Amino acid sequence: MTPAAGSQSPLTARASGVLLHPSSLPGPCSTGTLGEAAYRFVDFLAAAGFGYWQMLPLGPPDRYGSPYQAASAFAGDPALLPPDPGSEPEPEFVDFLDATRHWLDDYALYRVIKNHHPELDWPQWPEPLRRRHPDALAAVRRDGAEAYRAVQIEQFRFDRQWRALRRHAAVRGIRLIGDLPLFVAHASADVWSHPEQFLLDEAGQPLAVAGVPPDYFSATGQWWGNPHYRWETMACDGFHWWRQRLDHLRRQFDLVRFDHFRGLEAYWEIPAGAASAAAGHWVPGPGSQLLDALARDRSPLPLIAEDLGVITPAVEALRDRYGLPGMKILQFAFDSDARNPYLPHNHQANSVVYTGTHDNDTTLGWFRGLDTPHRQRVLEYLGLPADSMPWPLIRAAFASAARLTIIPMQDLLGLGSARRMNTPGTCGGNNWRFRFAWEEIPDHLAAHLRELNHRHERTQTAPRP
Repeated sequence: MTPAAGSQSPLTARASGVLLHPSSLPGPCSTGTLGEAAYRFVDFLAAAGFGYWQMLPLGPPDRYGSPYQAASAFAGDPALLPPDPGSEPEPEFVDFLDATRHWLDDYALYRVIKNHHPELDWPQWPEPLRRRHPDALAAVRRDGAEAYRAVQIEQFRFDRQWRALRRHAAVRGIRLIGDLPLFVAHASADVWSHPEQFLLDEAGQPLAVAGVPPDYFSATGQWWGNPHYRWETMACDGFHWWRQRLDHLRRQFDLVRFDHFRGLEAYWEIPAGAASAAAGHWVPGPGSQLLDALARDRSPLPLIAEDLGVITPAVEALRDRYGLPGMKILQFAFDSDARNPYLPHNHQANSVVYTGTHDNDTTLGWFRGLDTPHRQRVLEYLGLPADSMPWPLIRAAFASAARLTIIPMQDLLGLGSARRMNTPGTCGGNNWRFRFAWEEIPDHLAAHLRELNHRHERTQTAPRP
């Protein structure tokens, strides 16, 4: 596979960052918000010498709290909005409506209808609404005008709050990393408004769903339930919806993690009626056809490839053709031999190294869960460190040849398994509910991290203009 035009890496210098979703910030609300705590967290990152804040998708999560099953690929989660008096929109409200017309009308309609049918997914809505008859949608806009406008105002407020936070981050030298899930939720405005682009039957139900085969996380694979795309249909208009989606994320973030990147080369298709994810099979993905469309007028592509799971030479070739950095997870590094690609001595510069991700246990929890020989193997590789986990693994991440190091906030605070963000293959429980308290941050932590960043040439020396 020949290199794509403009295939240089989006990572140009050594740096580091912290993984924390805004919902995990402290505060008086039921979830963290984009308010005062978010600004304080940016200031903490800058004081500690970090250059990036990575977070999960910002969309409205499902009833279990998963941001990977959002009601929209474009809308912001209203729960992240800080309380305010709710004043009337400013003059730029009209400009916002014009700029978001391609998704906000459908999302506002979806929300209004969903509020009237809270127990029903869109395929169970009355036929005129399910099939988007123009007269039926016009009636929703008319009869639900107040609720419709409230959604518009909510999203305008989210955009305004986000842009203000991003400006503050830029002044403090902090870049933001977002997340682009390959698949979207079936129960979403995106699928309802573009059913022709998804593999659905006449009733709007998926013919096949997404997931992964048996892997590290599950012996029977993972059943995600997202509908698959009709890629040939999307290709007919040059992947217009995908280009709009990346444009939207680029207005919010400096870099974007492409979740389940391997699905672009081949994805796991599970028949909708199958008993488990193990019944699926691999289907060729859109690969370079989609990435070429996304790379149009963008050089380099501002993406990090989440290249975890069953990775083949073809997946690596696709990633490398576009100069995309891959991910190295240190918790995966010690379960085989010296050729393990996650071991630090095997890292490449064009990579992002993590102690663990939002889907992993905390490093302390992971280490405590290892048997004695496995623990000893980890400690011997790390030079029999005198201090306790998670710091030996954090230092290994900082010392890596990878240009970017990302550490979950739980690891910086030395937290155990009870504070992990998500356990894949499970719903409910403590998933997506992690929050920290300012009191958990030791007084010396920022200075210690700044020294660690300086020692490994990862400190951001000056804010961006």
